[in-house]
Amino acid sequence: MRLHHRVDGPDDAPILVFGPSLGTDLGLFDAQVAAFSDRFRTVRYDLRGHGGSPVPSGDATMADLAGDVVELLDRLGIERAHYVGVSIGGAIGQQLAVHTDRLLSLAVLASAARFADPDSWGTRAATVREKGTEAMVASRVGTWFTHAFERRDPDEARRLLDMLRATSDEGYAACCAAIGGFDIRGDLSGVTVPTLAVAGAEDPATPPEFLRLIADSVPGARYAEVPDTAHLLNAEEPDQVNELLAGHLKEAAGR
Repeated sequence: MRLHHRVDGPDDAPILVFGPSLGTDLGLFDAQVAAFSDRFRTVRYDLRGHGGSPVPSGDATMADLAGDVVELLDRLGIERAHYVGVSIGGAIGQQLAVHTDRLLSLAVLASAARFADPDSWGTRAATVREKGTEAMVASRVGTWFTHAFERRDPDEARRLLDMLRATSDEGYAACCAAIGGFDIRGDLSGVTVPTLAVAGAEDPATPPEFLRLIADSVPGARYAEVPDTAHLLNAEEPDQVNELLAGHLKEAAGR
């Protein structure tokens, strides 16, 4: 599938790809692009049925979603790239790191090698197909970001939730299927690129132990935790996340 995307930064700079979370669009990474597009050529994409990407027909697997990213890289003439992914975006990154040679480095934020309660994702998909993505909005407060963040920055909280409202029901449901069927725990020992796993300390969706498992499974990987953040930690505490990413990318370039 031809994904909607946006490219920023110098033509001759190293490539840095950002993969978004379920129910968000490429605007999730505005703060990261602002921080890194002076020295990287940043590529952001929308998942199937999210943002400006076409609405799929039927369920997807994580291999399908990773294939979408490979198609995008091919279309842009990119052989290899640094990759940063949040939640399902991080799962796609793991899939790419295990099954392709397209990555220079990997940063996995608020994600999992196997997400909690796999069977529940089919139920969530059915709910969204029946009631729409609006049915998920109320439960994202406290999950996507902390209640303290909503009080501190209500406009940004609203912007994030509006991404969910704008996501197609079928696109959301198709990606739920990919999440429910994902389990790459047994393959992470084969990842050879520099890897960083970052958890939001207050994330109920992918709690810190999920990210520690990734860091413990990938040879040489580093683990970091951002205090007082939930699932969309890169939007909730962009400065801290950007600092971690900057160190990771510097180390990867040094290798």
